[in-house]
Amino acid sequence: MIETDIASARKFDAARAGEYAVQSRIALAGYDACHELAACLLAADLGSGRQARILVAGAGGTAQEIISAARLEPQWHFTAVDPSAPMLELAMAAVGKEGLAARATPVLGEVAALPDEAIYDAATLIGVLHHLPGEPAKRSLLADLAARLKPGAPLILAGNRHAYASKPLFLAAWGERWRMQGASSQEIEAKLGKILQGADPPAGDDDVARLLAEAGFEAPTLFFSSLFWGGWITHRRS
Repeated sequence: MIETDIASARKFDAARAGEYAVQSRIALAGYDACHELAACLLAADLGSGRQARILVAGAGGTAQEIISAARLEPQWHFTAVDPSAPMLELAMAAVGKEGLAARATPVLGEVAALPDEAIYDAATLIGVLHHLPGEPAKRSLLADLAARLKPGAPLILAGNRHAYASKPLFLAAWGERWRMQGASSQEIEAKLGKILQGADPPAGDDDVARLLAEAGFEAPTLFFSSLFWGGWITHRRS
C-alpha cells in the first residue's frame, strides 16, 4: 500500500467508522438513491438473472452498494475491499445483518493486493476517489480496477468533484444541510473545516473523464448529481 493510501485509511478509525452511516447520509442528499441507481445500472448493463462477480473497492462503512445490488440480483457475489479494518468490519456487520454474509468476501487491504487477473464482471468505487490525495494515487487505483475487470465490464464511480472552495454556494448549502439536521453553527463550522482539509476531489467532470481514460476506461456517463457529488457509469476498454 502506498503511503497516501495508508494516510487515507487512517482517517477512518473506529470513531469515524461508528458515525459513518449517519454522517454520510447527511453529507450526501440522495445517498440511498445513488446506491440504488448504481445497482439498477449494473443489472441493466450485465443482464438480470445471471451470475456475476462484483469487485467493491472501498466497501467499508454501510456496504450499501453490496446490499442494494444483492437484493436486486441474488446470483451476484461480491469481493469487498477496504484498507480500513474498522470500516470493513462495519460493512461486513451490515452485510451479515441482511443475511448476505455468504455472498460477500472481505479483503482487508487495497485493490492492488488482489490477484492481477481480469476476472470481475463489474466494479464499484463509491465515495473513495476524493479521499486519495493527488492525481497519481487516483489514477493508480483506477488502473488497478481496470486490470481486474473483464474487457467491456462496467464500473460505477461516485464521489465528490470540484475543489470545495471553488463552489462557495454549494459549500454554503452543505452547511445549511447540516443545519437542517439540527447542527449548531459551531458544529457546522467544524464539519466544513474537516471536509476542506480532509479531501482532494477531482477538479471537475472533465478531470474525472480524463483520469478514467488514462486508467483504461471509456468516456463516463453521469447518472447522479447532488451538490459536489457525481455518479458515473463507464466501461473498461476492450
